[in-house]
Amino acid sequence: MPRSDKPARAVAPWVRTRLRTAPWAAAALALLVLVTAYLAAALPRAVDRYETEGLQHDIRAAAPRDAVLELTTPIPVGERGHGLAPAVLQGQEDRARELLPEPIRTDPRQTVHGVRTVKRVEGTDAWLPRPDGISPEFVLSSPSRLTEHATLRAGRLAAGSAAAPEAVVTTRTAASLHLKPGSVVHVPSKSSATPIAVTVTGVVEPRGLTTPYWAVEPLLGTPALAPLVGEEVKYYWQAALLLSPSSAAAVLSTSSELEVFFRFMPTAGHLTGRDTDRLGAALDSAAGGPDLVKLRKAVGGGNAALTTELDSITDSYLSMRGAIDPVVAVAVFGIGAVAAVVLAMTGGLFVARRDSELALIRSRGASLTGIGLRLLGETSAVTVPVAALALGLAVLTVRPPGGSGEIPLTPSVLAVLTVALLATLVLPARAVVAHRRPRLHGGRDDVLTARPSRRRTVVELTLLVLAVGAVASLRLRGTGDSGDHLVSAAPVLVGLIAASVLVRIYPLPLRWLGRPARRLRGVVGPLALARAGRSSSSGTLPLLALVLALSTAAFGGSVLAGVADARDRAALLATGADARVGGSVEWTPLPAGLTEEVRGLRGVRDVAPVQIEYGVALPSSQGTSAQPMSAPIVGVDPDSYTRLAGRTGFGPFSAGLLASTGRGGEDAVADTGRVLPAIASPSVAERLGDAPQEIVSAAGVFKVKVVAVRSTTPALDEADFLLVNGADLTHRADTSLLVTGSVDGAALRAAVRAKAGDAGSGSLVVAMRSEARATYVDSPLQSGAERIYLGAIGAGAALAVVAVLLSLLQSAPERTTFLARLRTMGLTRKQSRRLLGLEALPQAVLAALGGMLVGWATVPLLAPGIDLVRLALAAAPGFAPLDSAPLRADPWSLLLPALAVVVLTGLAAVAQAWWAARRGSIKELRAGDAR
Repeated sequence: MPRSDKPARAVAPWVRTRLRTAPWAAAALALLVLVTAYLAAALPRAVDRYETEGLQHDIRAAAPRDAVLELTTPIPVGERGHGLAPAVLQGQEDRARELLPEPIRTDPRQTVHGVRTVKRVEGTDAWLPRPDGISPEFVLSSPSRLTEHATLRAGRLAAGSAAAPEAVVTTRTAASLHLKPGSVVHVPSKSSATPIAVTVTGVVEPRGLTTPYWAVEPLLGTPALAPLVGEEVKYYWQAALLLSPSSAAAVLSTSSELEVFFRFMPTAGHLTGRDTDRLGAALDSAAGGPDLVKLRKAVGGGNAALTTELDSITDSYLSMRGAIDPVVAVAVFGIGAVAAVVLAMTGGLFVARRDSELALIRSRGASLTGIGLRLLGETSAVTVPVAALALGLAVLTVRPPGGSGEIPLTPSVLAVLTVALLATLVLPARAVVAHRRPRLHGGRDDVLTARPSRRRTVVELTLLVLAVGAVASLRLRGTGDSGDHLVSAAPVLVGLIAASVLVRIYPLPLRWLGRPARRLRGVVGPLALARAGRSSSSGTLPLLALVLALSTAAFGGSVLAGVADARDRAALLATGADARVGGSVEWTPLPAGLTEEVRGLRGVRDVAPVQIEYGVALPSSQGTSAQPMSAPIVGVDPDSYTRLAGRTGFGPFSAGLLASTGRGGEDAVADTGRVLPAIASPSVAERLGDAPQEIVSAAGVFKVKVVAVRSTTPALDEADFLLVNGADLTHRADTSLLVTGSVDGAALRAAVRAKAGDAGSGSLVVAMRSEARATYVDSPLQSGAERIYLGAIGAGAALAVVAVLLSLLQSAPERTTFLARLRTMGLTRKQSRRLLGLEALPQAVLAALGGMLVGWATVPLLAPGIDLVRLALAAAPGFAPLDSAPLRADPWSLLLPALAVVVLTGLAAVAQAWWAARRGSIKELRAGDAR
């Protein structure tokens, strides 16, 4: 029979045989890869989701008059009314709506068109209300789809024509202007002395004044009492007459400027966070580009203009996202580095467990290529299907917000491929490196005898240079450049350097402790130190994983603590205390007895009554040549207000600074020369100077002398203020109460209503610090970024646990055999548990100390470049109650994870000793066991 040159087929294929002989190891690797790949795939999808939700939220939450797209065109002089027919305007609206560029889409139910007067016209009827003798003014508007947004309450809907116009009014307009069905309102005509008569045929009630139909132009639904500022302030009514579409041409006869309007309310459900550039370009084109030309042709107006504030809303969203993304990237890089180290540790565990097997195969002539390919096939058979499953789970569990487009798969696929490649290649790579040369038995490989190679020194120096550059860049430029990943990786690089340094100095304390430990009477202590010193030098990976995990947790915890602290301080600055009672308008005195009533409520610890008068003119030490300046003056009770300032930290001072002069009240009206000590803000103190200055206010006429300067004060969130003793004021009337304590908001409001009565309850407002704090978290961008940080901390903790377990499992067989031998020499079970616990503690304590030090050092190093204002507060820069929210190290975030690592390591070692003690020693001590 001829002999074949083809190699004989293996009777037992390598991959199948290995997976069958070690199913639990394969299952553990599959589980680790599944969780890691799922987190890697879900992260970009979660970020995309909260960014999409943030954009949609900002557009939906914006005021309708800001988000609306309004297309207006002046009515030509020669227009006779044919171009204002309802059918013509409806056709123009439909064409314009179709021409709006993508991704702009509008809600047809909130789309409205019509004709209106640009300037209000005067109502000349003598029976119309005139509060100060000024005739009311009306907007004549013919909005479409009125029946869809209003309910008829009296009369009938308007019909009419251009010659005999008819209109309806809302219930509020009818009540304020004394209108009813059958009323005739006359407005001036531009071409005749005979005024235009508009007949009111009905009264309608809007279906929700906050809907875009009514909210874009509030005057259509709600009349306004407007001030006319002159030598004295006079008020007059402004209202709207809602003409029927068939009567729209009647506006051509009025003396006002006229225009046709088309309002399109944009929808946000289809938008994603990736559409911001397209949306901005579309808005620019529609407002002043090629698409505006098309819109002008559609509505037949060469001067048509489209106005909207939607671009400002988008810009604000981009500003917040640009401020948040770099901060989130720091957490992503940290947890990614920990995951990579844990995967590398997994490969090291497998190589250590199979070291003798691979050494035997290598000594019998196996090539490195053959060993590497077989191990590659073995790991890929586990990791590739599991990675695909993780990708599918991420796609199924992290879905896009309802109505928006699908989340791109590319970032998730790349993340899963990275995890799969790392998990697949780490075992073959480490095996090939470890068995470059055939060997029978390995020599000692412990941290006391190991010497760092030149390659390792070069790598550590390279990382040191990168870390220094990243930290310097972050301190100089901040996190504003979202594309600079080196800056975001700065905490990871600092952790890498710290871990490398700790590994290098790790043998020193062991050597120092080894000699005095020999003098101890017991055997457990010296033996544990000797065992810790002879642990494998490959234990640098567990140390690195723990340091990175702890530093990431410390940094993330500091970020979350800084966000919480910024919100607490912003809310406290807004209210001045835990609760605040004050008037809805300035200079509203509090009811008599309210202070005592509030002080007696459950949970109230202290009450500080204050009298605030705004807009008090301040004299200048430079005389009349200085520019005018005003500031609020605050009359306080020094004792209670000093306690409040001390608790809040806003401008604390000694009560003696505002000691009473003993001359106040109504008896001191004529004593205008008395000098009151005052505490002022820096700008007010600079203006008043050192000499006493006369203050003329509603609270009295007196002089003040600045005795102290403070930048903030609890009663006001403004930059300028002047504090004086309220007892020295001529006209004393408390206007606000600053309440300290865990008082219930409902009970406080009930007490205020009871004291104010039905007539005055609406003039007093109760503000709670807890309610004010809740308003600072109104964007999915903020909450999404916080969830990412919480997830990073949780994932880092889980990976730290895995690192501890992998470190213990790597040496578990050798420890079990060692304990079995010691048991034959008389070592008790209690001593066995103490031995393994003490053996594992040095590295755990070193990792805990290293993680704490790295976290503590990283925060102040990176703090100058990180500002948490946009992550903490929803307001845009310039409108936030805090100018900055610096990053500070959180002690609990530093201490708790480090203690948890030490405790977990000790418990795991004790559990290992307990498990080994339950098993017999025959298997571990049988003849021929591995060295």
